[in-house]
Amino acid sequence: MKTIFTTLLLLSALVSFSQKNDIKKDTIKLKEVLVTATRAAKNDPFTKSTLSKKDLEKQNLGQDVPILLDALPNVVTTTDTGIGVGYTGIRVRGSDATRVNVTINGIPYNDSESQGTYWVDLPDFASSVESIQLQRGVGTSTNGAGAFGASLSMETEGLSDDFSVELNTSYGSFNTFKQNLKVNSGTIKNHFNVLGRIATIKSDGYIDRASSDLKSFYVEGNYFNDKTSVKALAFGGSEVTYQSWYGIDKETLMNDRTFNPAGAIYDSNGEIARFYDNQVDDYKQDHYQLHFTHQFTDYLTANMALHYTYGRGFYEQYKQGEDFADYNFTPFVDNGQTIDQTDLVRRKWLDNDFYGTTFSVNYKKETTKIIFGGAYNNYIGDHFGKVIWTPYTSISLNGKFYDNTGEKSDFNVFTKASKTFKKWMIFADLQYRMVNYTINGVDDNSTELAINDALSFFNPKAGITYNHNKNNDLYFSFARANKEPKRADYLSGDSPKPEQLNDFELGWRHHTKKAAFNANVYYMKYKDQLVLTGALNDVGSPIAENIGESYRLGIELDAKIKIGNQFVWSPNMAISQNKNIDKYDNKDGEVVSLRETDLSYSPNFVASNILTYKPNKNFNTSLISKYISNQYMGNTENKLSKLQGYAVTNINFQYKIQPKKYIKEIVFTALLNNVFNAKYVSNGYFYSYDDTWSVPNQTTTIYGSGYYPQAGFNFLTGITLKF
Repeated sequence: MKTIFTTLLLLSALVSFSQKNDIKKDTIKLKEVLVTATRAAKNDPFTKSTLSKKDLEKQNLGQDVPILLDALPNVVTTTDTGIGVGYTGIRVRGSDATRVNVTINGIPYNDSESQGTYWVDLPDFASSVESIQLQRGVGTSTNGAGAFGASLSMETEGLSDDFSVELNTSYGSFNTFKQNLKVNSGTIKNHFNVLGRIATIKSDGYIDRASSDLKSFYVEGNYFNDKTSVKALAFGGSEVTYQSWYGIDKETLMNDRTFNPAGAIYDSNGEIARFYDNQVDDYKQDHYQLHFTHQFTDYLTANMALHYTYGRGFYEQYKQGEDFADYNFTPFVDNGQTIDQTDLVRRKWLDNDFYGTTFSVNYKKETTKIIFGGAYNNYIGDHFGKVIWTPYTSISLNGKFYDNTGEKSDFNVFTKASKTFKKWMIFADLQYRMVNYTINGVDDNSTELAINDALSFFNPKAGITYNHNKNNDLYFSFARANKEPKRADYLSGDSPKPEQLNDFELGWRHHTKKAAFNANVYYMKYKDQLVLTGALNDVGSPIAENIGESYRLGIELDAKIKIGNQFVWSPNMAISQNKNIDKYDNKDGEVVSLRETDLSYSPNFVASNILTYKPNKNFNTSLISKYISNQYMGNTENKLSKLQGYAVTNINFQYKIQPKKYIKEIVFTALLNNVFNAKYVSNGYFYSYDDTWSVPNQTTTIYGSGYYPQAGFNFLTGITLKF
């Protein structure tokens, strides 16, 4: 990786002698085609928020992408390590990350099988992002799995007129340290541009041993003329994180909130003797994208992309007292005693390939806009396990104790059209999607897997926008989404059904030079929604189940108001009801009806507030606050599953200096997190099981819960040198 980037740096320096060239408007227009097909336009009747590169830079000191989006309306973020570095997650309108469709330059990023997004695999990716659009609700048609909470469209940076070098270093609490180097060649000979980035992030984490060792790279080359653009990208990352997905119970939360049970090795008395040093998650992911864009006429532009992602890695565990039969080991006799159990160290591997193509054709003339697009993607994932150590030399470690393969193909086509009639704009969007998914082999519990599912979905969307005047518009839209179950749903053995969502959005947008207001009401009606039960599987991933009918009903308000010449106030809030319509539960061996209950992980009130003070062009500071109301971690409103609400306040500082020589700009940034030292928990889990042996002839349901505590006051500071 360093060799590649050194070459890039030298190449950029050698060609920087070329005269300054302005990138023409046509070229910028071609660049925007990469995300046009999957994003909502300014007047489209959908609810959205957009962050620019400048917005992201204010807080980009090493934390993952979800944490940088935390202040957006109706967004809740979570982090296993307690500080936003390592494994993080995002929920929008109560829907978890497996239901948030993520694309990078229009190419799906969600893992095909788990449907999750693992930002830890792309550390510091925000440093290579030009803009992010978050569409809440179903939104417009996009590539990849259906959006059941939101769509997150990311556009990477690229073309620049001038040669530049940027060096960024940050340091903060818990030995959190980040370094990155960025180079942009500027325009070369009127037609070329090369840029890149390397980065490393390390942190001890707030939770005991929740360390992170992250590395990433990004390289991009561009060719462009008035009508054609070719963009080639290679980016990726590697992560080694000590496991911190186990959580802790309530008693431990009160007495030792940083305790991490991962890697615990127990003595004969059941006491912790020590911790295994290498209880880690170790994964690498490389992405390659090639985009072709051509403008045929002033009205017609087409884009096609090829992509390939290679992921591989494992998580390692120390296990005690494991049965030989679970690992295909043969018992043996030692000193007259039959040995059929052993301590061991195992690795569970995932080796996967994801490749395909996306395409779009864009027609825009006067008041008419038509986009035809789609994608074909294929995924192959090998899941297998190996034992790498036991105390017995007579045990052969050459085999795999489980081995299965998941294959998934995903094809979709969509057509979007909009037409403006004076003050009215009518929008229509039709998508057809086909999914084929198979799993074959042996699972880690020795179960033979033979799963084959073929699904097809029709997803219509339509809406209307009324432009009352240049400052105000109203919109209404309907959008349907269908979504296939994920791998864990199929492996649960419950024959999961695909789910369907009908989303209704009604909104008002007001924009002037001094203020912007957005208000919208949404009603999301689900059939067979796969909701989180609160329980986790053996790798800390949430378990879901079909629940029949359910809904989310809410109002979202956000604003950006200039107060005088020095203050900007950006508040937002979301008030909602998120309900199972008729929930049933097994309690003490009997099925009981609970009628309407709150959906899991769905707070009824979410609010953010940013007050920014900017006395001059070189200095700004922001007071950032977030409030999340109580929420349940299960769907039965059990008191043990309640996650208490919390409020967190952060302060951000940024100061810029423009030296006269050698350095274009020096930027000092500081982020003070949780300044009031709140002892809060952003995430947790809830489980239940039937106890049939404690009391003869009686079934008793046992409940339990776990928590992921977050850090108290902590800080990050950074300096950026721009040459």
